[in-house]
Amino acid sequence: MRRKLVAGNWKMHGSLAENRALLAALVPATRGLDRVDVAVCVPFPYLQQAQELLSGTHMLWGAQDASRHAKGAFTGEVSAQMIAEFGARYVIVGHSERRSYHGESDALVAAKCQAVLNAGLTPIVCLGERLEERERGETEAVVARQLEAVMDSLGVAALSGCVLAYEPVWAIGTGRTATPDQAQEVHAYLRRRVAERDGAVAARLTLLYGGSVKGSNAQALFSMPDIDGGLIGGASLVSEEFIAICRAAQA
Repeated sequence: MRRKLVAGNWKMHGSLAENRALLAALVPATRGLDRVDVAVCVPFPYLQQAQELLSGTHMLWGAQDASRHAKGAFTGEVSAQMIAEFGARYVIVGHSERRSYHGESDALVAAKCQAVLNAGLTPIVCLGERLEERERGETEAVVARQLEAVMDSLGVAALSGCVLAYEPVWAIGTGRTATPDQAQEVHAYLRRRVAERDGAVAARLTLLYGGSVKGSNAQALFSMPDIDGGLIGGASLVSEEFIAICRAAQA
């Protein structure tokens, strides 16, 4: 049995006061969920606060991006080693907003994934198609290209230290959600593509779904055989919703 993971992506939200209130609600409400890992991926300035508030609890924390470089003259960049100093476990790489707004290529995402692994952290590697790509029947081709860029660059064995997150771009922040069957179809396809190279790695690989997951639809999604939890955007900022999603993963 693969252990479930629910990771909140706060995106560019939060303040010291808001974060404190949110985490104060989440920690006790998710403490008893012994079959689920619960994490929050916070903006860089709040990594120290997350460490201070979550150290010694069951909750994990991480960042939303990292540089491909370990150090150097890269103004505005943050290295995975820096993130690791704040006790983080996870780093999101290749989120569709990074790919779309910052032009991140599949090759750059693979390089960032390697940098995160080199720092001893777990990359959450995001994959997903745009609406027009789905409508053209290109979903599998798009996610396969994104996945294989990582496997070709790092080797399939590297996925043993990664999490994959399927996030259909057309369902992020739109209120639209892939049906459980639609999501399962893509998750199963991704696991098969990894299995073509290494069946054992594929069997152990944690695959998350992201795309307007809510308390009301989480259990149906998480009951699918190849969906191992969720990467949660807006709902991770609302304690009641995020708690409900985490409880759905425990069910």
